[in-house]
Amino acid sequence: MKMQVIDAENAVLGRLASEVAKMLMKGEKVIVVNAEKAIISGSRDYIFQKYKQRVDRADRANPRRGPKFPRRPDLLLKRTVRGMLPKTNRGRNILRNLKVYMGIPPEYDGKTTKLNIRMPKGDFVTLEELGEFLGWKNPIKG
Repeated sequence: MKMQVIDAENAVLGRLASEVAKMLMKGEKVIVVNAEKAIISGSRDYIFQKYKQRVDRADRANPRRGPKFPRRPDLLLKRTVRGMLPKTNRGRNILRNLKVYMGIPPEYDGKTTKLNIRMPKGDFVTLEELGEFLGWKNPIKG
């Protein structure tokens, strides 16, 4: 089984997720590093509003039930890839071949590849900024 180590720095989230989903569907193992540096293009206010609405959905009828929506950057990226996979047992099994890390673990340092995904020219938000807005406590910033 082939293994890909992908650097998510400055990669547009949706395009990165679709490429990763394609690789997973082919049967490859995929490791994504620097997840907090992936970006979402568009208006900052609109992105924050849209994701805040998704996180708040769990609070409406019964706060202990779902849908649970992640706040951590690595889990946001994994959730995005999950949405592009089949909604079956096969899709669930495929998702097991994906690992997402914030930063670069020492065992993958120097082994990463960048996908050919251009940065947008306009406004964008990193997953780290989005996570902090949603309530994620960044351990580095305190």
